[in-house]
Amino acid sequence: MGADALTFYLNGGILIIRRKKQPRPTSSTKDTTLINNMIRFPQVMVIDDETGDQLGVMTSRDAQAMANEQELDLVCVSPTAKPPVVKIMDYQKFKFEQQKKARVAKKNQKVVEIKEIRLSPTIDVGDFTTKLKHGQKFLEDGDKLKLSIRFKGRMIVHQQLGYDVLLRYAKACEEIAITTESPKMEGRSLFMMLEPIKK
Repeated sequence: MGADALTFYLNGGILIIRRKKQPRPTSSTKDTTLINNMIRFPQVMVIDDETGDQLGVMTSRDAQAMANEQELDLVCVSPTAKPPVVKIMDYQKFKFEQQKKARVAKKNQKVVEIKEIRLSPTIDVGDFTTKLKHGQKFLEDGDKLKLSIRFKGRMIVHQQLGYDVLLRYAKACEEIAITTESPKMEGRSLFMMLEPIKK
């Protein structure tokens, strides 16, 4: 029986309770930065983080002593350099600033989506105008736009009508979008891709 099991005897029967194994921390959540006494290279290049000045090459012990005198941390920023590069800094403040920047970048990041609008080869003017407005709104929001037309039954022999509808749609959007994929047939469907013009 494995070490992860506890065995109890109850009324002549055996009750086995398995202990849950604790998940190991993954490398993505674990901070692998070398700081302070974790830095054990024979020699390191020391940089003052506040001024950016190079303080020279010295032993890790001397560099740590210098950081201790300033009540700051010694942080390895380039362990593969020869010699490895370390900075004297407030590590907790540095981590806080990095996390703050990451949050701001994530907040400002626009996720580009592909929106799809379905048309028909015999679409009337009213429907075309409505779907055009929807598509232009998607493009103005920064999303890509996929236009599709499905040919049902005998309409497959009138593919040119579908091409004309898509080209008319692209023409109406030419001030805000470019055609990244020209109209092409896939089975019984015709597709075209529009992408907003980058400002």
